[in-house]
Amino acid sequence: MGSEGLHKLSATVLNQNPEDQAIEFEKQWYTWGDLRRIAGMVTELIAACGAAPDTKIVLVAKNRPSAIAAYLGLMEKRFTFRLVYPFQSSTSMAREIEQINPSVVIAADETFNSEITKALKSAGIAGIALSQRGAKQVPGLERSLNPTTGYPAPFIEIHTSGTTGAPKPFEFDYETIAKHIVGGRRTPSSEGDNPRALPPILMYFPTGNITGLHATIAPLLRGQRGVLLDRFNIEGWHDHLKRYQPPAGGLPPAGVQMVLDADLPREDFACLKMIGSGSAPLDPGVQSAFEARYGVPILLAYGATEFGGPVAGMSPEMYAEWGSRKTGSVGKPYPGARFRVIDAESNEELPPGETGILEVVSPRMGTHWIRTSDIGYVDEDGFIFLCGRADGAIMRGGFKVLPETIETALLLHSAVSAAGVIGIPDHRLGQVPAAAIELKAGATTPSFEELEQHLREHIAATHIPVKWKFVSELPRTASYKVHQPTLRSLFE
Repeated sequence: MGSEGLHKLSATVLNQNPEDQAIEFEKQWYTWGDLRRIAGMVTELIAACGAAPDTKIVLVAKNRPSAIAAYLGLMEKRFTFRLVYPFQSSTSMAREIEQINPSVVIAADETFNSEITKALKSAGIAGIALSQRGAKQVPGLERSLNPTTGYPAPFIEIHTSGTTGAPKPFEFDYETIAKHIVGGRRTPSSEGDNPRALPPILMYFPTGNITGLHATIAPLLRGQRGVLLDRFNIEGWHDHLKRYQPPAGGLPPAGVQMVLDADLPREDFACLKMIGSGSAPLDPGVQSAFEARYGVPILLAYGATEFGGPVAGMSPEMYAEWGSRKTGSVGKPYPGARFRVIDAESNEELPPGETGILEVVSPRMGTHWIRTSDIGYVDEDGFIFLCGRADGAIMRGGFKVLPETIETALLLHSAVSAAGVIGIPDHRLGQVPAAAIELKAGATTPSFEELEQHLREHIAATHIPVKWKFVSELPRTASYKVHQPTLRSLFE
């Protein structure tokens, strides 16, 4: 499929039988006719505000049917657009949008508060507000006075989680999405000759990231129905399991522990042959406990935005052959993908079983080696195991949190002299950030609530520490770097 393919796929699903079910949200079904109408409203409003066809758009995509309709409509009309994370402070969002410099911002109605509206008006950016079943121009932001053009070959820009370094925007052209994501390897829950006959797939990953493109947008473009959750929660996951009894399901790594904690009835899992999981490490002990309690294998996968999605996974056939002998492995490379392990100092390739930095060739991205920040090894049977991060990143339930990002934001507070951030174990999320604060001489000690509010104005909500300590002096090495083992001991 070329770039024509993706816009035709979008047009095809939006123009199918308008009475057919498309997305269930909060126990109400939205039909393809509903999505067609909202998508049409959005693209008509873009034209009405004076934006050119080759402009760049920002879509702040909450997990709502209207945001998904806008997503499909933008692809149908071949727009270039940037997906912006919705769960951040207005200050952070306004700063990010100003850096992107789009012609139009599309977001949920409640996103357009006074701070966002003021920032967009100052920059000449038009605003389109999404309601549950419609769209409208934002008062005061009816016209686009920011003619950012020059995007004749459309692409979607997604912010990475930072597998290959600091988080950054990453471009996916329409051809790559059509060929390798929509037309690529399907999950067990989306396999079948007639997608309309399949149980609706559960959609809970953020619509605005790479997993949302794979797990929400791609199934819809194949014609499959979905049950959409605002965000993952045990009640919604269990409800979907009981009502639709899918043969295969998915859980984020943090959700595996949540299911165990909820002690859901074993009999409710009888329909499942497997559960897929990824996006963050899963404790092998938690995996084993889940499989023992419910009798359902968890098949791990490994991927990243920079790879265009997953590049390795444990298949049902692999699990049947190896079982618990490979617990914790993310499986083997998918067809066309290649892995190698590199010594961090010598850059030499390491033999099977030795731990180092993972490098990957993803066929979606080309034939070049992509160096990651992941530490792992490939065993003698070709199975890949992840062991941690080389960059000290904190993996908070699937979100990558860089300590340096939090520390830099904390230093913007007038009372903070220095800060050290560390990841500490969390029963549900795997890791969460904790911050130690060194105050300036004579400064009034701020409350933890004040520091949290300060951070929310500069960084995403996923980066907010859950534990705090004030220290007279941060522990440091001879080279004056924060001594990580001692910092960690402060929170143990």
